[in-house]
Amino acid sequence: MSDNTILSKLEGLRRKFEEIGQQITDPQVMSDMKRYVSLNKEYRDLEPLVEAYDKYKNILSNITSAKSMLTTEKDEEMREMAKMELETLETQQEQLEEEIKLMLIPADPQDRKNAVVEIRAGTGGDEASIFAGDLFRMYTKYIENRGWKYEVNHFSEGTVGGYKEIVMNVTGKGVYGILKYESGVHRVQRVPQTETQGRVHTSAATVAVLPEAEEFDIDLKMEDIRKDTFCSSGPGGQSVNTTYSAIRLTHIPSGIVVQCQDQKSQLKNFDNALAELRTRLYNLEYQKYLDDISSKRKTMVSTGDRSAKIRTYNYPQGRVTDHRINLTLYNLGAVIDGDLDELIEQLQIAENAERLKMSEV
Repeated sequence: MSDNTILSKLEGLRRKFEEIGQQITDPQVMSDMKRYVSLNKEYRDLEPLVEAYDKYKNILSNITSAKSMLTTEKDEEMREMAKMELETLETQQEQLEEEIKLMLIPADPQDRKNAVVEIRAGTGGDEASIFAGDLFRMYTKYIENRGWKYEVNHFSEGTVGGYKEIVMNVTGKGVYGILKYESGVHRVQRVPQTETQGRVHTSAATVAVLPEAEEFDIDLKMEDIRKDTFCSSGPGGQSVNTTYSAIRLTHIPSGIVVQCQDQKSQLKNFDNALAELRTRLYNLEYQKYLDDISSKRKTMVSTGDRSAKIRTYNYPQGRVTDHRINLTLYNLGAVIDGDLDELIEQLQIAENAERLKMSEV
């Protein structure tokens, strides 16, 4: 991509940015909340590109000045300074161009959303439930380390510990765009707590990460929903377990059922359950998009096919292997304690490389 091509693209985006800036102050646009929210999102998405455009123009201007000085300057010391500056500027130009190329590839608009994370025990009986509990702890540690928030919607405890299933909402900046790589089957190889012979077993748990639907993403009619209340189960104290605070919502047209029991307030549980129902309905359509890209990008196979084996946690060898990019790390203890940065960064690098390759085809 030449300088002129990058500049012309960025100039067009700056014009669009300025147009949207005018539109979002128009009273007629502001009265249409759905359009106003959409334009605000687009405006925020364009801001980094406009900043990159200003920085890029400044670098090109300084390169022109440095080249001019090399042509006209007679003083050798000044020429040497101009030469050094030109080398630095050309390196900066090259680096910024690579960043801009990535920024110009249309991002998944879901990436900036919050997420609903489901963890379910798979094959392996009681050990699978214990492993699902380990994954839940791993993710909550990671969430806390990033300064995000999480809230458990629903859980079903395992017989000897852990969870048969647990569902939580995760909120923060760009949550889905980071956690989406975790969707798929996670496998653990270790001696189970329930094993008396000391043999290594393989168990599994499934993780699904869904982008949380916002109010304007889907038209959800209350007349299509049946609401049931029941007493919560599990930890939470007497007031949670003896009052009808838990909520179960059934979407009659689709048959989707969600429930929330974690809060003492029935109203809060209802709001959380409604948000999860909206997300599940939204994801019926979003799944079609995931199915399409999963056939093109190996790093996204986890979200396109949630039955795909994506990662193995081997306790005897202290290693973690991500099968999508053939990456093995020997820091299992740190990973299980929530240090997922290197795994996710390598997946992002691999995906960005594939996105660049696809954009050049």
